[in-house]
Amino acid sequence: MDGQFRVVVVGGGFAGLTTALSLAHKRSSVSVVLVEPQEHFLFTPLLYELLSGELKTWQAAPKLERLLEGRGIALLQDRVTSINRRTRCLATGSGRELSFDRLVLACGGVLQSFGVAGVTDHAIGFRAMADLGRLQRLVQRLQTQPRPLQRLAIVGAGASGVELACKLADLLAGQALIELIEQGDSVLAGSREFNRQQALAALRKRGVLVRCQSRVQMVAADRLTLLVQGQTETLPCAGVLWTAGLAVAPPPLLPSVPTDPQGRLICRTNLLLAGEEAIFAAGDVAAVPRQKGKQPLPATAQVAMQQAPVLARNILASLDGEALQDFQWNDLGEMLSLGRGQAAITAKGFTMAGPTAARLREAVYLARMPGAGHRLAAAVGWLGEHLKP
Repeated sequence: MDGQFRVVVVGGGFAGLTTALSLAHKRSSVSVVLVEPQEHFLFTPLLYELLSGELKTWQAAPKLERLLEGRGIALLQDRVTSINRRTRCLATGSGRELSFDRLVLACGGVLQSFGVAGVTDHAIGFRAMADLGRLQRLVQRLQTQPRPLQRLAIVGAGASGVELACKLADLLAGQALIELIEQGDSVLAGSREFNRQQALAALRKRGVLVRCQSRVQMVAADRLTLLVQGQTETLPCAGVLWTAGLAVAPPPLLPSVPTDPQGRLICRTNLLLAGEEAIFAAGDVAAVPRQKGKQPLPATAQVAMQQAPVLARNILASLDGEALQDFQWNDLGEMLSLGRGQAAITAKGFTMAGPTAARLREAVYLARMPGAGHRLAAAVGWLGEHLKP
């Protein structure tokens, strides 16, 4: 490969950032530009520990500028508004235009409202630093200005909803009623049975009220409306937290590309977009088949973590005219945070719950943070906290 090639990475989450760092490390003849509107990298599985104060912002959500310092990667804090596949050029919200030889789309997910009235205006998501700030202010208000029977409703009883319910119950310590609302038949329907049972016990212990088979009809500033067995019910709420689903909103590509029913970009097993030779996708925005004819991979952090090194290798291989590697997901198991200092783990036939599981979960995630220097600093800080007499 001769000359300078430009690789543009759209999205500074785990898949995008780790791919950019790997490319810059492997090949000096490749110019890497990372486009991300947010100031911080956020490893979303640790957002719950930021809420509870078990980890500090610099550990779980370091500034991108700091992570990229001295790496030879250009950071553009901007949002991509359109991509021209024919000219290999993209446009940003600030009016910039960037050409590329290879493009990585790793722009993550956004709150999925399912068209429910009031969600966008009144509900709080839990996927970004801005969401964390809004929720922390709400918790502080509930703690300092308590009212009788004040209620927090969490919509969606998947992993995010359960983890959030347990953390909030510990933080508020009875100062608010926590209700977990699920339109399906059960909590953590897709989770490992050990983790599911540990989660149900954790919710019961904390007095979290679980409402299944309850469909949200409307969210307002101080209430939500449910449809339960054909009957409408209104719940007064001090706040509504929305973890019911994930949507993707990749920048418009012209000409358009195939997407799945969830709007994810359909990829081949080598992470190239279907019908493309220069545009790759990874993380939440990518519908990557497990193998031919099978369902796409789940939109989880561990999938994104495993895709990044394969993606970096394939980008360089495509520039060199070499064969690309298929991505094969290795299911490492499931870890759930279940309150302050509590967690459940199921991995490769191994199960663990309690304080030791919580420490192991934090240590594993911190060890997977991008950037060797940051990993070391975060680990030292974490050890210092846990070794205090």
